[in-house]
Amino acid sequence: MNLLLIRLIIFAVLFFAGLKLYRMYREWKLDRDDPQQGDDQGNRMVRCSWCQVHLPEEDALRERGDWFCSSDHRDKYLAERKEEQKEEKQEENKQGENKQEKDD
Repeated sequence: MNLLLIRLIIFAVLFFAGLKLYRMYREWKLDRDDPQQGDDQGNRMVRCSWCQVHLPEEDALRERGDWFCSSDHRDKYLAERKEEQKEEKQEENKQGENKQEKDD
């Protein structure tokens, strides 16, 4: 009984070692055959400024230095950015008015 168990363990170890060697060989062969397939085709990935999803550069939209996955996200992002700038200007105006009141 002990001899059968030992043989089974040895067989399992050899099987998994062979499987690991086969996977290493297959990976090595793929790397050797196609070393930089993605770089030659220009598949650069960019991130949508609105939803942070990565997509190929050729499928993305670019506006004012930002990348977007769709025109809807571009419009939402630009509208939000415009509102933020408007709020900043209002704060600057309030601070300027407060400063003038203190000087008077």
